[in-house]
Amino acid sequence: MDRRSFLATTMSTGILAGSGAAAATAAVAKTEVSGLTKANIPTPALVVDLDAFEANVKKMADHCREAKCGFRPHAKTHKCPEIARQQIAAGALGICVATVPEAEAMAAAGIGGILLTSPIVDAGKVGRMIELIKSGGHVMLAVGHEREASLLAEAADAANVEVELLIDLDVGDKRTGSLPGAPAIELAQKIARSNRLHIRGVQAYAGHASHTVGFEARQRVSREAMGKAVETKRLLQKAGFDAKILSGGSTGTYNIDSAIDGVTELQVGSYVFMDVDYRRIGGRDGNPVYSDFQPSLTVLATVVNATHADRITVDAGTKAIDTTTAHVPPVKDRPGLRYAKFGDEFGAVTAEDGAKLPALGERIEFMVPHCDPNVNLYERIFACRGDKVEAIWPIAARREFGSTVR
Repeated sequence: MDRRSFLATTMSTGILAGSGAAAATAAVAKTEVSGLTKANIPTPALVVDLDAFEANVKKMADHCREAKCGFRPHAKTHKCPEIARQQIAAGALGICVATVPEAEAMAAAGIGGILLTSPIVDAGKVGRMIELIKSGGHVMLAVGHEREASLLAEAADAANVEVELLIDLDVGDKRTGSLPGAPAIELAQKIARSNRLHIRGVQAYAGHASHTVGFEARQRVSREAMGKAVETKRLLQKAGFDAKILSGGSTGTYNIDSAIDGVTELQVGSYVFMDVDYRRIGGRDGNPVYSDFQPSLTVLATVVNATHADRITVDAGTKAIDTTTAHVPPVKDRPGLRYAKFGDEFGAVTAEDGAKLPALGERIEFMVPHCDPNVNLYERIFACRGDKVEAIWPIAARREFGSTVR
């Protein structure tokens, strides 16, 4: 890079280098994207390919429309109100969230139809959700235990608000929720003692099905799991509950669960970005690579060292690329290059099968192993059309970042 290019890059990116979460958020809000490209944004950077992203959003919306099944995408994947807006504009019923801060961030951005899919048994968090509802947020909560319901009922009574609930079912994950069938009906009957809590249906997430390798095996596992939810929903209706909703499913089972009679909405999430973990599960067509949706999310990195002939170093280490899975992030459009962890700030890249190593200063992109936690490492997404930055989207719902502790 010559001196003139270096100075231009410095001027373009200076505003993006604020310190602290507040400074970064302010910078994102004020930054003009004119002149920004993949060549001059600061790395490591989280980048979304708009052409692939928009195709993914459209494909899921079209599928659900044709299948006559609703969808409420899971914002835990992107944590980004702008993406939620585009999903709703495409036909989504609303947005799922996994945490209270995600719910607050989405509501603050004007997103409606929020479903909190995770249990909360902390009085402070329960109070925050009740406050969100009282302030006009359209929110439902999934409840899988009497203790959760008691806390909600007490807070709802105190605040004089009505709360809509789904009975959270454990259909095989052994992670959260009530057992289906009789235990869930018993829980619903206990919930019904409160005049403030109103059951609208059931939630059933079968994570053990979503990543089952091979379509036929995945279909078998998912149908068995969701069948328990369908039957529980039927039993609730038979017991007199207004249980119209069955919310569940995933990106890996979207074309399985949408065909199950009784499933009313899909909690798909990763389809907007895709990742290495999902691409290994195989497609309906028998292809070992799951290619229903395009990989749109990458981490852009710069080669910062090329001293050794057998490797180069990039500025994307474990703080930039999630390494909680065993999957290695492939280099986009550069077959034969292989990434390895090299520390907090650095990654090592080696070449195989005659591939040529990138030069010092060169920029390369990595597909992410697991999109949800990878997004959580960043404060913004650079939305690019080709090499040009069209927008910068704040990741507003990262855990408790920016939330007020009460």
